[in-house]
Amino acid sequence: MHRTTRRAALAAACTLPLALTLSAGTAQAKTPYVKPFMGWSSWSLESSTRSGYGTHWLNEGNIKNAADSLSGKLAPSGYKNLNIDAGWNFDYDWNFHTDAHGIPDADKGRFPSGMVSLSDYVHGKGLNLGLYGAAGLEKEVYDKDAPILGTDCTARDIAVKPLTPTNKWGGSWKIDYGNLCAQDYIDSIVARYASWNVDFIKIDGVTKDNVADIKAWSTAIDHSGRRMWLSASAWPVDLEAGDGLRPYANGVRVDTDIECYCETTSSWTSSVDDRFTDLPTWLPKLSAPGYLADLDSMPINNNTGSGLQDGLNDTERQTVMTFWSMASSPLYVGGDIWFLDDTAKKILTNPEVIAVDQAAVLPRQIRSGDTQVWTKRVGKATYLAVYNLGSSATDITVKLKDLGVNGPRQARDAVARESLGTVRGTWTATAVPPHGSRLIKLS
Repeated sequence: MHRTTRRAALAAACTLPLALTLSAGTAQAKTPYVKPFMGWSSWSLESSTRSGYGTHWLNEGNIKNAADSLSGKLAPSGYKNLNIDAGWNFDYDWNFHTDAHGIPDADKGRFPSGMVSLSDYVHGKGLNLGLYGAAGLEKEVYDKDAPILGTDCTARDIAVKPLTPTNKWGGSWKIDYGNLCAQDYIDSIVARYASWNVDFIKIDGVTKDNVADIKAWSTAIDHSGRRMWLSASAWPVDLEAGDGLRPYANGVRVDTDIECYCETTSSWTSSVDDRFTDLPTWLPKLSAPGYLADLDSMPINNNTGSGLQDGLNDTERQTVMTFWSMASSPLYVGGDIWFLDDTAKKILTNPEVIAVDQAAVLPRQIRSGDTQVWTKRVGKATYLAVYNLGSSATDITVKLKDLGVNGPRQARDAVARESLGTVRGTWTATAVPPHGSRLIKLS
């Protein structure tokens, strides 16, 4: 193991107290956040087969247009994170590349002005910037044996021997974190991102085997001195990784990609409906506000006119917003925000529904099946959400005592933003349409 004395001293100063506090269970190696983030992500556009989209869509001009749209249309309601997903340091033939030290750099074909210029543009719009990466050591970095900044090590020194594929698709080599230069390498990447004023990092392909990677990224964020949200992602992250990731990740992807990889952003059955059965399995692993379920981007953007269509009807779009908010999932929009329609904007900017999300409180599932009932307590109020996952309209009746509510309560429809008067004993959502929902505040 090769390492300079200066870097060894720095590591001892920075990581030993952290390791001690973690082993004692008294601290967490991650940036604390009180609320889930809100914003927009590029992958829905990159995944679509509709003409004009796909991976070639990702370029400087389109990201700047997205920043303009996000800033003007949704940022006033809190949607301020612009997250650039996979491809920002890939060329148009989807070849990954890094600088001489193995640090990802923006592809000059896609981003000719560079990441500093783009970051300045995004931040100048009052937004935050997020970037994508993958768990493990990229094979391109290993192949060129990139020297690791500030050390006597190279990339080949920090790879597990024999070489072992890692992450969800086996696209990287497993990193040997027993070599202190491994942390130095992740530190060098995050330090570069910090110099670009990056605010969010998504690490993809996370399995149980990659908990050490997320720990290293979390530690690197601490070392950088910059506040960054760290998301552990996959399709989904292995449930078995849930407990191990809790001290390090701010959010964890609990389900598969929302996208259908077709000519629309998504569809109800492509994966939206999976969340109603998959989130409950993750709830015991989560803790609010520090470790939240990430339900992926919301296909609530455009159902009219030009551009990529959501693939959901308006009833389904509202159900997505309600379910994500009850889960206190990060709220980020997929799709071409340039074409944001009026109904989508109304759904996304409802302050009473956003408040349910931003409370950062985890829900409880009261009833499963086709007529689901969920609840959560926020301050002195109890929220009740019902969902009709069936194919025909139905009434859904809820006993208030099942929510832990006794005595009369004032009911308010948070979506319609109107009072429903006093309720006692039970409450019935009448004629809930297929894939529809209701969100009620009891106070």
